Amino acid sequence: MTDAAEIIQTIRGPDGTYLPKSIERNERLARGVIPKLMRVIGRVPFADDLVSAWYAARDPLTPVKAKAVLFAAVAYFVMPADALPDVIVGLGFTDDATVLATALGVVGMYVKERHRRLARRLLQLPEPVKDNS
Repeated sequence: MTDAAEIIQTIRGPDGTYLPKSIERNERLARGVIPKLMRVIGRVPFADDLVSAWYAARDPLTPVKAKAVLFAAVAYFVMPADALPDVIVGLGFTDDATVLATALGVVGMYVKERHRRLARRLLQLPEPVKDNS
């Protein structure tokens, strides 16, 4: 960080590194993802991607810029104010899916198989079958 305003707007993260306040705020919001997801799990077809992104964002090996994008996408899912309210059947989660897909398109390389495995375990989804042909 070289910009003085950027340094002033930082706080110490849980792992001891300095994070911009916006990342910390989105991380706090994103903590609500698991309770909300468990309430609406049957209606969210992208749940495994969302939880994988959450695990990747919490991983100390994930770069700060990638954390910022991933936490913002997960926080958007949790926020009660939405472009399309989640209660609208068939359309409610399309904006959330779009935000997540965009985030994964930008920083998806940081969502590793270990994050996906943790997400499947949390959501009690089966492991994918490996094709040995």
